[in-house]
Amino acid sequence: MKKKIAIIGSGIGGLTLANLLKNNSNFEFVIYEKEEAFNLEEGFGIQLSVNSIIILNKIGFNQLNKNQKYNPAKLDFFSDNFNKICDLDLTIFNSGDCKYTTLKRSILINFLKEKLLSNSIIFGKKINDIQQQNGKINIHFIDGSSDKVDYLIVADGIFSNTKSVIEKKIFKPNYYGAIAIRTQIKNQDVVNLNSNNISLIMLSNAHMVLYPINQQKELNLVCIIRKKLGDKNSTNTILENTILKEDKNLINFFNGDLKSWPIYTSNNPIKSNQKNVLYIGDAFHAFPPTLAQGASQAIVSANEIFELINSNHKDISNVYFKNRIKKTNQIYKRSKINYFGFHITSPLLKILRNFFLKRLVKNKNFIQSYLGKIYKI
Repeated sequence: MKKKIAIIGSGIGGLTLANLLKNNSNFEFVIYEKEEAFNLEEGFGIQLSVNSIIILNKIGFNQLNKNQKYNPAKLDFFSDNFNKICDLDLTIFNSGDCKYTTLKRSILINFLKEKLLSNSIIFGKKINDIQQQNGKINIHFIDGSSDKVDYLIVADGIFSNTKSVIEKKIFKPNYYGAIAIRTQIKNQDVVNLNSNNISLIMLSNAHMVLYPINQQKELNLVCIIRKKLGDKNSTNTILENTILKEDKNLINFFNGDLKSWPIYTSNNPIKSNQKNVLYIGDAFHAFPPTLAQGASQAIVSANEIFELINSNHKDISNVYFKNRIKKTNQIYKRSKINYFGFHITSPLLKILRNFFLKRLVKNKNFIQSYLGKIYKI
């Protein structure tokens, strides 16, 4: 008899899991999304490390139009005033058509949703309660409808209300003490950087990341700036008091449409008290953005769940949680180290950071330990 899986949330993790389930006749699935439509904001770029590309290629990502994605070969490190420190070779993690990839988030979402039948996703659905009955999960929605499934996978993000409903406990994310500011840049505006590569510019209490998101070299720029939660200053004022105060030459980077949002991370991940209820992506744990693993880990965790369900493992919840918590701890620790290193204010510490960085990026053993363990599935 077929197993039925309900997926809550139509983000990258939920859609990836649905695509993995789609071609297996042992399962049926449905995605429930609280919004009324997909959020396909055009300019938002994402980075995908090789671990996630390996999984996406299973569902045809390698057939996506090459003009819609990009494979940067290097990560260039800069201090202020565009002084290049060193670069990291990203191709050492590549294998065949599994390469470090950048693209628009909307392109990836479209790719994932277009492979599903239109009735696979039901919009405007919010969970009101769940009940366990005879080995099944009865899901009750706010609109009065219900469903009975074998597995419930929660993938509705860091502000997941579903998790609070299921666990009968309020979950609130933590403000990370910083905001993100995003915009798009034209290739001709980047005269001091190599637009073929990812550029990381490290300033005081802030850093900037620029990268191409397609073959046309449209560039995505994200700034991470330390900021107190109660600071009510506008985005432009924050930029003037931080990044632009330190380097006026960066003013041309911020002539376009600016979007900003506070950065939140999760408390310690939990294993559900309910049988066959699993959390993936940011609903499991949201990382600081300094290792660029948010989207990749959502894809990897979706694949982990698929493999466990597909093998009919007897202890899915415990095995999944054990594997996820180990990887989560690795990423979170490295993200915090990066965050500290990217935002150093002391001139002496900056000199020391740059000295060691030049040597570490050329140390294969260090790179395989620091990044290779993260990029493994």
